[in-house]
Amino acid sequence: MSPSEMGRSLGQGLLSFPVTHFDAEGRFDEAPYRAHCAWMLEHDLAGLFAAGGTGEVFSLTPGEIVQVVAAAVAESGGKLPVISGCGYGTAIATEIARGAEAAGADGLLLLPPYLTSSSQEGLAAHVEAVCRSTGLGVIVYNRDNAILDDETLARLCERNPNLVGFKDGVGDIELMTRIFVRMGDRLTYIGGLPTAETFATPYLTMGVTTYSSAIFNFMPEWALAFYAAVRAGDQAEVQKQLREFVMPYLDLRNRGRGYAVSIVKAGMRVIGRDAGPVRAPLTDLTAAEHDILRALVERASARPAVQAA
Repeated sequence: MSPSEMGRSLGQGLLSFPVTHFDAEGRFDEAPYRAHCAWMLEHDLAGLFAAGGTGEVFSLTPGEIVQVVAAAVAESGGKLPVISGCGYGTAIATEIARGAEAAGADGLLLLPPYLTSSSQEGLAAHVEAVCRSTGLGVIVYNRDNAILDDETLARLCERNPNLVGFKDGVGDIELMTRIFVRMGDRLTYIGGLPTAETFATPYLTMGVTTYSSAIFNFMPEWALAFYAAVRAGDQAEVQKQLREFVMPYLDLRNRGRGYAVSIVKAGMRVIGRDAGPVRAPLTDLTAAEHDILRALVERASARPAVQAA
C-alpha cells in the first residue's frame, strides 16, 4: 500500500486505537493484546493505530513500540492499514519510524516532540526528518506543543510526498479551515480531539470524514452506530447519544488528569476484557468511578456489562 493509498483508505471509515496490554508487572502482554486486536477487527474499521495515544505510546520504549506494532501487523493480516505511533525527539522519532517500517506498519502517526516548544521552522525540520527517514505514509498530529500553521504544512507537503495525513487535536476552527481550504484533498483529515465523538458532526462539515474512537475499544457496536449517525446527518440520534452517554462519560473522564486513557482501560475491565493497569505516571480510575462507568456502559449498550474476573 503506497502512502497515498494508505491515506485515502483511512478516510473511508472509522478508526481506532487499541489499548496496550500490560501484565501485573507492567510489561507488554502480547497474547491478550493480539486477541484484542483480533476482536476489534471482527468489526468494520478503516485503520488500526497501534501504540497510539490510547495505547500509551508515551510510556513505551522505542523497542516496545516496534513490538506492539509487529503484533498488530501480524494479527491484522493485511486486512486494513496498521499505523504506528511515533514521537519524542527527532533522533528517537526517526529510529521508531525505521523500526515500524521494518515491522510491517503501513504508516506513522507523528505525535508532538517531547516537552520542548519550538518555532515553525523547527517543527518543519522535525516533521521532514521523519518523512525522509521512511517510505511510509506520515500523518502529523497537530496538538499541544506541535501546532503547524497552514503555510508550514503546505511547504512540508510540497517537499514530502509521503506526508499524507493531518490529525487535528487543537479544535481551532479558523486554523482547520485555513488548512482545508489551502490543502484540499492533498491530505486525509482525521479528528483527534479527545473524546472525538464530541466534535464529529462539526468536523464533518469541514471535510473531516473520520476520527479515531477510543470508545471503540470496549463498545465497538456503539461506536460504529454513532459514526453511522454522524455520516448520515441523523442529528436527533447524534444528540441523543451525546446527551445520554458521551457527556456523562466526559464528566467522568474529566475527574482526573490522564483519565482520557485510564477510562478506556476501565471500560475494558467493565466488559470483561481486562488489559491490565495503566503505566505511571497515569493512574487508574477509583473503584467508585469504575462503578459509574459500568452503569453508563450498561445503559448505552442496553444489556448488562460483563462482570470482570
